[in-house]
Amino acid sequence: MGQCGITSSKTVLVFLNLIFWAAAGILCYVGAYVFITYDDYDHFFEDVYTLIPAVTIIAVGALLFIIGLIGCWATVRESYCGLTTFVVILLLVFMTEVAVVVLGYVYRAKVENEVNVSIKKVYDEYNGTNSNAQSRAIDYIQRQLQCCGIHNYSDWQNTHWYKESKNNSVPISCCKTNFGSCTGSLTHPEDLYQEGCEALVVKKLKEIMMYVIWTALTFAAIQMLGMLCTCVVLCRRARDPAYELLITGGTYA
Repeated sequence: MGQCGITSSKTVLVFLNLIFWAAAGILCYVGAYVFITYDDYDHFFEDVYTLIPAVTIIAVGALLFIIGLIGCWATVRESYCGLTTFVVILLLVFMTEVAVVVLGYVYRAKVENEVNVSIKKVYDEYNGTNSNAQSRAIDYIQRQLQCCGIHNYSDWQNTHWYKESKNNSVPISCCKTNFGSCTGSLTHPEDLYQEGCEALVVKKLKEIMMYVIWTALTFAAIQMLGMLCTCVVLCRRARDPAYELLITGGTYA
């Protein structure tokens, strides 16, 4: 019965190491996705430390690939030193992922305040030219999120761009996609997106942070199972140094 348990633990451990390799790719993808997406919204928050969870999760992904190699080798060879190192590294990564979850929740709570402080300034610096970074950012989010203005399209009337243009219109990026003849004129508000961008930007950034949090939680749970199986193997080996190897069917002295 004990032999069955140890063999099962080793089999699960090898399988988990394969999952770690897949997890490494997924974590790096999630981290890169957060970086790319935040780059599109970086004008709407000033705290660069908001990206710390994304940086950490990419580093964890790279480390998980190495952990998978160590784990497979240590499990197949029944290396006590290797398995011990594997458990220690897994524990460190697990603690790092817990930190990512905590930081994710902390910065997720700060997103709304960051956007509230920054968004009016960005709208005030809009000049409608492609060479202006703020203009590109606003036109992008208005098209992408299908919104107009900070709270609604009427907010444009308080911007420098509106007062200088004097044409009683908002940017073309406020136009609904199904109205090809839309010019942004406020005389036809039905052609414009009705919802403001502030709430949608906050929602988008919070969703991105939740991707990071749930990804970290998922793989932290998998790592706990990996540590449990490794501890089973180590305890069995400590009690009985001669037991069946996973791939050879022989004994390890």
